[in-house]
Amino acid sequence: MNLIEKISKRWQGVSCPFLIYKESELCFDDIKKQESTDLSEVRSGDVVALIGDFDPKTIVTLLHLIDKDVILVPLTEETRSQHDYFFESAFVDVVIEGGVVTRRKHQRQHALIQKLRFEKRAGLILFSTGTTGRPKAILHDLTLFLQRFETPRPTLRTLNFLLFDHIGGLNTLLHTLFNKGTIIAPDSRAVEDILNICQKYQVEVLPTTPTFLRMMLISGLIPDKLPKSLRIITYGTERMDQPTLDELCRLLPDTDFRQTFGMSELGIVRVKSEARDSLYMQIGGEGVETRVIDGVLEIRSQTRMLGYLNADSPFDEDGWYNTKDIVNEKNGFYQVTGRTTEVINVGGLKFMASEVEHVALMFDGVELAKAIGKENPITGQHVELKIQMEKGKDLNKRDLIFYCKNRLQSHMVPRKIDVDPVAVNHRFKKG
Repeated sequence: MNLIEKISKRWQGVSCPFLIYKESELCFDDIKKQESTDLSEVRSGDVVALIGDFDPKTIVTLLHLIDKDVILVPLTEETRSQHDYFFESAFVDVVIEGGVVTRRKHQRQHALIQKLRFEKRAGLILFSTGTTGRPKAILHDLTLFLQRFETPRPTLRTLNFLLFDHIGGLNTLLHTLFNKGTIIAPDSRAVEDILNICQKYQVEVLPTTPTFLRMMLISGLIPDKLPKSLRIITYGTERMDQPTLDELCRLLPDTDFRQTFGMSELGIVRVKSEARDSLYMQIGGEGVETRVIDGVLEIRSQTRMLGYLNADSPFDEDGWYNTKDIVNEKNGFYQVTGRTTEVINVGGLKFMASEVEHVALMFDGVELAKAIGKENPITGQHVELKIQMEKGKDLNKRDLIFYCKNRLQSHMVPRKIDVDPVAVNHRFKKG
């Protein structure tokens, strides 16, 4: 039984919509009847870049491609400037966009792709989204990836905030398909638009990022603009700060906040928050092991990627992956305090950029904060801070310095403060 037949069987007799897109409510049968892109020239084992979003035609094309056992590369319009690099790094044979199929000519091969072809198994290629270095091409066995959705789980009305080329966005899509739920695909991810969509469609689950939640908090639109239907907000892809979480929990006492944790290299891992207002989480699930070495979290997962297509393997000889996340550990729960790349060293005294940002965010009127270590000929490094203020508010730098001096050790106090928009990328993560 192929994937479309398997999902169709689950949806038999179900009347609720699967997808709400541009105000149209579509059940799975409506999606299945959509005219798919003509895939007659696509062969099993082809590496296929599918450029699209969570619209009906892209979804049905994606399902047909999986059933043809291709190696799928989901991409979006937002990353167009990088597409040529993605095509080369992923050994793409076919590009599909807007219903047009274009075959690329190249003679390059990769052993991991050849192995999937030989075994006649579908594949999935995602790209890393780190802020340093070129994105890495991450190859998964898609047949194995899909097995996690076989176990029935509850599904609520979910707003698919995360994007089509993100492991979290695909996870929401497939989870909803297999569990007869409803996803709402937003036209815009601006704060007011997302809140309006949540209200209009009585959204029950909002998966998003800490940066977006901070922007939502500062907007002043909550709690009034959020519907009572919203039962769960999940956040991940970057570190959350405690002041933001505390204020969200205060304003939305009936909403459960759940932290997520995942890396495209490891597949989806199960996470349990210690409490709705806690940044400590338990990471595990079937086939997942964790350990901490020198304060850094390492994970071994049975659902990990096959490997990078454009970089060396990051796994050690025993299969452990260094996440580069610095953590505190408490009774089997972990709190991520920062990344190894965010350690600042002033005169031999090391601390996390997040510690400075935490204090800055508690200063009145600060919307976003970004601390970095800058080279210093005397102390090795010093701290510089970029501040984005709430609309209509100005910053008195002298007051902020004084505020920091009263709450931070002297070597952690910023030497320079710039008031400037903090870069937020199309995934609503701080750059």
